[in-house]
Amino acid sequence: EVRLVESGGGLVQAGGSLRLSCAASGFPFSRTVMSWVRQAPGKGFEWVSGISTGGTSTSYADSVKGRFTISRDNAKSTLFLQLNSLKTEDTAMYYCADAIIQSLPTTWSPRSRGTQVTVSS
Repeated sequence: EVRLVESGGGLVQAGGSLRLSCAASGFPFSRTVMSWVRQAPGKGFEWVSGISTGGTSTSYADSVKGRFTISRDNAKSTLFLQLNSLKTEDTAMYYCADAIIQSLPTTWSPRSRGTQVTVSS
């Protein structure tokens, strides 16, 4: 059974930083592309960033490019997202997603609870 557990969210002032983690189990993590997806209050799911199986290829939504950094530790089956220069519009529930590298299917729904990021002005 696929299990994804996000952590690291919190309340931070605009301009601040957070590091999100996603502990994965129940599937071959090192052979699975991964992404971060977010959902702001009252809005749909938005793909944020994706990473290849080996971590050598990454991609970002234009809204976070240059501010967020995705990475992974295959030995620990953990996905990370470093969030810098946070803006109020980054406020959202953040989810990790397996087998997604960039395109988010319209039918996608999270397997996990996510971690809340709230950015205050």
